[in-house]
Amino acid sequence: MESPDRLLTVEDLAEYLGVPVATLYAWRYHRQGPPGFRVGRHLRYRWTDIEEWISHRVEASQDNRSASYRVRAD
Repeated sequence: MESPDRLLTVEDLAEYLGVPVATLYAWRYHRQGPPGFRVGRHLRYRWTDIEEWISHRVEASQDNRSASYRVRAD
Protein backbone atom coordinates (compact mmCIF):
# COMPACT_ATOMS: atom_id res chain seq x y z
CA MET A 1 0.00 0.00 0.00
CA GLU A 2 1.03 3.60 -0.40
CA SER A 3 1.35 5.38 2.94
CA PRO A 4 1.06 4.22 6.56
CA ASP A 5 -1.19 7.26 7.22
CA ARG A 6 -3.61 6.37 4.43
CA LEU A 7 -6.96 5.01 5.56
CA LEU A 8 -7.99 1.72 3.99
CA THR A 9 -11.39 0.93 2.56
CA VAL A 10 -13.09 -2.40 3.16
CA GLU A 11 -12.03 -3.43 -0.34
CA ASP A 12 -8.40 -2.43 0.33
CA LEU A 13 -8.29 -4.44 3.52
CA ALA A 14 -10.01 -7.45 1.98
CA GLU A 15 -7.42 -7.49 -0.79
CA TYR A 16 -4.55 -7.06 1.67
CA LEU A 17 -5.74 -9.91 3.90
CA GLY A 18 -6.87 -12.07 0.99
CA VAL A 19 -10.41 -12.50 2.31
CA PRO A 20 -13.81 -11.61 0.84
CA VAL A 21 -15.36 -8.26 1.74
CA ALA A 22 -18.28 -10.16 3.30
CA THR A 23 -15.83 -11.78 5.74
CA LEU A 24 -14.74 -8.35 6.99
CA TYR A 25 -18.33 -7.33 7.57
CA ALA A 26 -19.01 -10.61 9.39
CA TRP A 27 -15.92 -10.12 11.58
CA ARG A 28 -17.05 -6.58 12.34
CA TYR A 29 -20.53 -7.78 13.29
CA HIS A 30 -19.03 -10.40 15.64
CA ARG A 31 -16.31 -8.00 16.88
CA GLN A 32 -13.56 -10.34 15.70
CA GLY A 33 -11.79 -8.33 13.02
CA PRO A 34 -9.59 -5.27 13.07
CA PRO A 35 -11.27 -2.17 14.47
CA GLY A 36 -12.78 0.06 11.85
CA PHE A 37 -14.63 3.33 12.07
CA ARG A 38 -17.14 5.26 10.04
CA VAL A 39 -16.36 8.36 8.03
CA GLY A 40 -19.87 9.39 7.19
CA ARG A 41 -21.37 6.29 5.59
CA HIS A 42 -18.00 4.78 4.74
CA LEU A 43 -16.08 2.23 6.80
CA ARG A 44 -12.35 2.87 7.10
CA TYR A 45 -9.39 1.17 8.76
CA ARG A 46 -6.08 2.55 10.07
CA TRP A 47 -2.81 0.71 9.33
CA THR A 48 -1.75 0.88 12.97
CA ASP A 49 -4.97 -0.85 14.06
CA ILE A 50 -4.58 -3.52 11.39
CA GLU A 51 -0.96 -4.21 12.33
CA GLU A 52 -1.87 -4.46 16.02
CA TRP A 53 -4.78 -6.80 15.24
CA ILE A 54 -2.53 -9.03 13.12
CA SER A 55 0.12 -9.05 15.84
CA HIS A 56 -2.42 -10.17 18.44
CA ARG A 57 -3.71 -12.88 16.09
CA VAL A 58 -0.16 -14.18 15.54
CA GLU A 59 0.54 -14.19 19.29
CA ALA A 60 -2.72 -16.02 20.03
CA SER A 61 -1.93 -18.56 17.33
CA GLN A 62 1.53 -19.17 18.76
CA ASP A 63 0.11 -19.47 22.29
CA ASN A 64 -2.43 -22.04 21.09
CA ARG A 65 0.23 -23.97 19.22
CA SER A 66 2.59 -24.09 22.20
CA ALA A 67 -0.29 -25.08 24.52
CA SER A 68 -1.17 -28.00 22.25
CA TYR A 69 2.48 -29.10 22.24
CA ARG A 70 2.53 -29.04 26.06
CA VAL A 71 -0.59 -31.19 26.22
CA ARG A 72 0.90 -33.71 23.82
CA ALA A 73 4.18 -33.80 25.74
CA ASP A 74 2.45 -34.75 29.00
